[in-house]
Amino acid sequence: MADPMHVCMACGEVPLKITDPTATPTFKNSALSRWCSRSLYDPRDEVFVRLSLTSAFAMAVAMVLLFGFFHWALAAAYVVVWGWLTPPVILMLHCTMHRPFIRAPRWLNRAHVYAMSLLFGIPVAYAQHHIGMHHVEDNMPSDLSSTMRYRRDSFLHFLAYVLRFLLAGVADLTAYLLRKRRLAMARRVAFGEVAHLAVIVLVWSISARFALVAFAFPYVAVRFMMMMGNWGQHAFLNTARPNDGLSNAITCINSDYNRRAFNDGYHIGHHLKPNLHWTLLPQNFIDHRESYACADAIVFERVDFFLVSLLLWTRNYRYLAKRFVRLDGKPRSDDDVMRMLESRVKPVLNWAVESTATTPADHRVFPPRPPT
Repeated sequence: MADPMHVCMACGEVPLKITDPTATPTFKNSALSRWCSRSLYDPRDEVFVRLSLTSAFAMAVAMVLLFGFFHWALAAAYVVVWGWLTPPVILMLHCTMHRPFIRAPRWLNRAHVYAMSLLFGIPVAYAQHHIGMHHVEDNMPSDLSSTMRYRRDSFLHFLAYVLRFLLAGVADLTAYLLRKRRLAMARRVAFGEVAHLAVIVLVWSISARFALVAFAFPYVAVRFMMMMGNWGQHAFLNTARPNDGLSNAITCINSDYNRRAFNDGYHIGHHLKPNLHWTLLPQNFIDHRESYACADAIVFERVDFFLVSLLLWTRNYRYLAKRFVRLDGKPRSDDDVMRMLESRVKPVLNWAVESTATTPADHRVFPPRPPT
C-alpha cells in the first residue's frame, strides 16, 4: 500500500497524528493499468484488481499443490498463506460492494465475488447480509448480527452469538429479505450459499483431507472472523444518546490492520457515509473530530477490532483505556475510561433511535460543510 500521509491536528492543546493511508498505491504504466483506466468506474481501484489477481493466483497454486501432494505440514503452510491473504480480500469485497467497481464487462463483478468466495471461504451472500440488512438495521434489534442483547465482554455470549450465525444465519437472512420484499437478494442468498456448500460436499467426496483444509476450514473460520470483527466494531453502546451513528460503533486509528485492510478501522465514519472511498476516511474523521468528541464516541489507537474483542473477553480494560483516544484533549484518567467502557458493554433491551427517515446518514451528526 502507499505510504501513509501524516496529518497533524489539534483539539485544545493535544495533537493527533493520523498515520493511516490516505492515497492508493501508484503503478507503472502497463497493459493492466490501461485496462483499469478504461474498465473501472474509479481508476483508484486498480489496487483491487491487482490484489485479486495475485491472491487468486497464490491460492490456486496452493490448492493444486495441496491436492497433488497432500501432507499435514503442507496443509499448515496452506492455512498460513490463506490467513495472510484473507483479511485484505474480505475488505476489498467490502469496498467494492459499496461503490461501483467494474464498468465493463459487467459480468466480471459477479464472477469476482464467486471466485473470491470459492478460494477463501467468504460468504457468497456477504453483500446481501452487509448492505441488504446490516447497514439498513444499523446494529439495532432487527439487525441479525446485532450485538445489543449480548454482554460484549463475555466469551460465552460471543460463542452463542457466532453459533447462531453459523447454524441459522442463511435461513434468518433469507427470511429477513423475503419479509422486506428484497426478492432478488433473497434468491442470491439461498442459491449462492447452497451452491457453496454443495461444492464443499463434492470436493469432500473426492478427498476429505483436502476439502477439510481448503474448503471446510476456511468456510467456518471466515464466518468466525467476520463475527468477531463485528463484535468488536459494535461492542460499546452509548444508550445515553439516541442511536445517531456515533453511539453504537467504534473507530480504530493508526493500526497495521488499517494499512492492510483499506482503513477498515474507521467504522463510525463508514456507517455514516458508506460509499466514501476508503482513502478519504481518515480525513473525514479529522474533519468531524469535534462531533466525535461531543458524542463521547469510542476511538482507539494502535489496536484493531479483533484485538478489541480479545481484550474484552479477557476483561483487560486497563489496556483498552491506555489505547483510548481523548479526542477533546481534556485530562481523563484510565480508571474513568475503564468505568465508562465497562458501562457500555452490558446487554441492551431498549434503545431510542434518532429518526433518519428524511436525513441522509452522513448528515445525522455531521452537518453539511459550508461551500469553500
